[in-house]
Amino acid sequence: MPKLTVQALNPKGQPVFVRVDFNVPLEPSPEGPRISDDTRIQETLPTLQLLLEKGASLILASHLGRPKGKPEEKYSLRPIAAYLAKKLHRPVHFASDCVGPEADQARASLKPGEILLLENVRFHAEEEKNDPAFAQKLLGTAKIYVNDAFGSAHRAHASTEGCARLATQAAAGLLMEKELRYLGSELSQPKPPFLVILGGAKVGDKIGVLRALLEKANTILIGGGMSYTFRLAQGRKIGRSLCEPDKVELAKSILAEAEKRGVRLLLPEDTLIVEKLDFAGRTVSPGKFTQPGADIPDGWEGVDIGPQARATYAQEISTASTILWNGPMGVFEIPACAEGTFAIAQAVAANQKAVSIIGGGDSVKAVKKAGVANQVTFISTGGGASLEFLEGKNLPGVAALQDLP
Repeated sequence: MPKLTVQALNPKGQPVFVRVDFNVPLEPSPEGPRISDDTRIQETLPTLQLLLEKGASLILASHLGRPKGKPEEKYSLRPIAAYLAKKLHRPVHFASDCVGPEADQARASLKPGEILLLENVRFHAEEEKNDPAFAQKLLGTAKIYVNDAFGSAHRAHASTEGCARLATQAAAGLLMEKELRYLGSELSQPKPPFLVILGGAKVGDKIGVLRALLEKANTILIGGGMSYTFRLAQGRKIGRSLCEPDKVELAKSILAEAEKRGVRLLLPEDTLIVEKLDFAGRTVSPGKFTQPGADIPDGWEGVDIGPQARATYAQEISTASTILWNGPMGVFEIPACAEGTFAIAQAVAANQKAVSIIGGGDSVKAVKKAGVANQVTFISTGGGASLEFLEGKNLPGVAALQDLP
């Protein structure tokens, strides 16, 4: 059902509790932890600015990493507060806990137009347990709740689901609304030809999405580690390539279902292969490309799609009217194995007549590194949430928001 959105709220003079997704990657620097990808922060700025323009004071809550229910300095949101202040051009107060006397006092002293960022909600085990008493402490005296954290909407946690149930009004932020529109409305009846590009390491991670998309897609392009499980299902030799032997029967059933439905499911004709891969050191031995149609020899490992596959996939992408891409084509973390993924990013960006939706994770990194992020239609901030939503699963953080009549 359509949900209440932040545009419909009248929060003037009131505190608004906003669940944001500031679970961003931090890396060490001489000046302290530095944000290496601020996509999730940038995407929620319009919601925060709209609420400030409407005269609200903001209490922001987020998680960062997986601190297992107790404080860990490396997962503190303190660096985010300083960064957010620069982006919003106004002070951002920070509470060193998300509940308790300090947080309560900081909330009480907030004036309209002021912002408070609470410390990591996962520093308390009650967050992931969706404890109602903890949710009430988080919400405090705020009557209005806004969820703009699509990337966490698949979790039934206190800050994503519990607070929404307790608030007088629970609305979707602008980013949440956009995510639901593109991943929901746009893909519920996609304009054909509908092309899906799926990559990543494991078939098991994408099986629900694959089955759901087989009902709508005209063509599915497979890459990444999951392609070797499909090759194995076709009786091909894959050398030492990453695969899931226990998912071979599953891959066979997907290939059969695709054929039955008339969906073209394509695997890479050629592959970049190496003899040694050091994932931790981000290096590989000198590689070579297999001949189109050839198997991968014993002792060698597939790490990226080859030039023929890149050309074939680019041609397919160029004719699509709707494109959904989730997952890299190779071991994207290693520069020598990232060219196939970059080629896909360039091909998607080149098709300006299509609605192109990038479904989170390494695909987002790829379009950014390729310098084409502004040439695609929509970039999702969700990882697991995107996949579950595309599968048709109910997202607790969305379901808890107020339905429109």
